[in-house]
Amino acid sequence: MQEREHSEKDLILFAGDPSQVRWDVELDVLVIGAGGCGLVAALAAAEKGAEVLVLEKEREGGGNTSLSQAMVPAAGTRFQKDAGVEDSPELMAEEILKKNNYQSDPELTLHVARESSRLVEWLSGAMGIHLELVTEFLYPGHSRYRIHANRSRKGARLINALFQCLNRFESIDIAYKAPARRLVANSLDGSVMGAEAEIEGVGKNLARAKKVILALNGFGANKKMLEEYISEMKDAYYFGHEGNTGEGILWGQALGAALDCMGAYQAHGSVAYPHGTLLTWAVISLGGYQVNLEGERFVNEYHGYSEHALDVLAQEEKVAIEIFDERIYRAVENYEDFQQCIQTGAIKRFESIEDLALSFGLPVERTVSTHEAFQKAAMGQGADEKGRTSFGEPLRPPFYAAKVTGALFHTQGGLKVNRFAQVLRPDGSVIPNLYAGGGTAAGFSGTAGPSGYLSANGLLAALVLGKIAGEEAGTASLGEA
Repeated sequence: MQEREHSEKDLILFAGDPSQVRWDVELDVLVIGAGGCGLVAALAAAEKGAEVLVLEKEREGGGNTSLSQAMVPAAGTRFQKDAGVEDSPELMAEEILKKNNYQSDPELTLHVARESSRLVEWLSGAMGIHLELVTEFLYPGHSRYRIHANRSRKGARLINALFQCLNRFESIDIAYKAPARRLVANSLDGSVMGAEAEIEGVGKNLARAKKVILALNGFGANKKMLEEYISEMKDAYYFGHEGNTGEGILWGQALGAALDCMGAYQAHGSVAYPHGTLLTWAVISLGGYQVNLEGERFVNEYHGYSEHALDVLAQEEKVAIEIFDERIYRAVENYEDFQQCIQTGAIKRFESIEDLALSFGLPVERTVSTHEAFQKAAMGQGADEKGRTSFGEPLRPPFYAAKVTGALFHTQGGLKVNRFAQVLRPDGSVIPNLYAGGGTAAGFSGTAGPSGYLSANGLLAALVLGKIAGEEAGTASLGEA
């Protein structure tokens, strides 16, 4: 096979007639990446009757989905109806657009919102994965209870359940420690024909596929790309999967794909420090608050956990102290992430705010004054000086606290796709045979920064686009000779 001279030859292997290539394996659909997006895509394609191969560069799958809280937003599900929640895809799409300042594609946003209930019904029905509606609190930006999750609120459990589903399909194979090194494309029209993978213990292999789905997440672990697109977070603590190095985006770019929203990302303002465990944002949603090392609140905590990361990072030593009480502790103690915070010793218990302040080296009088002002606002005895209007109940001793910092979770920019999850060129034309979802595709969080991220947008893009890509690629592959 002759390799064409190309400035991106390390990313794309160009060839002529695919029949003249010596392929090591041929199949219907090739999925690159075994995170939530890739596993859902593989299942959806196999349901259509396609033969599927999943390439995963790590020793095990999961990616960012395994690190998430397994929360999937969906509108119009039976879970909502059973709980008496009135919701609609149109309302959900409007709230996504409002959060991202109307910067995501409105038609695609509405389409994904409409497909969200199909995803949840499919996961809980055909796939038999346990999901429930989260009704303990409303996440910022959502006006309805529409977050669906497993009981443990842990992405690793969702990933394990998806792997169990894969075992039902003999038509799905997974290769681990098998990173895709390059896509293989037709030198005449740029259509994707497969990929070159380097399988541990085997060496380089060429996989021919009628359709290829990129499900590799974003570039949170790629310092060079962060420097180029999200320089303000290049030195921040990275809480995402270390395998997220942006290859899928680079491959698409080398093929002439349009990039979109590359400056957007999801961050989090409540990661226990230095423990590196996630203190669920439910602590804030249920009535907790944060102070800096001067014992002062510095922002309305309820505005959103993604943009709040920058607020925390702007404080002295880039940390804050998160304060809550026994009621909140008991409400979230079964969350696996919260359990990890307990086990690592990140959370401390105090009988008084004075003791809490002394333990963390905060000015006692100022911390007490801040707490009293917050309590008055929570009891409706005056407006909150930071503009917060949602408090849950006033806090009561004993109190709990943890030192937290802001962190980058995952990037939200990527390849521009259409409603069929097909990768697009800048002129709107389709790159033949190529699909993308998850962090490889542009998400629904606007064009730049963390503020456009609506709670659970990450799994919305990963799982809904993954399902669309799998269905479309599976159906299309079976229609070809």
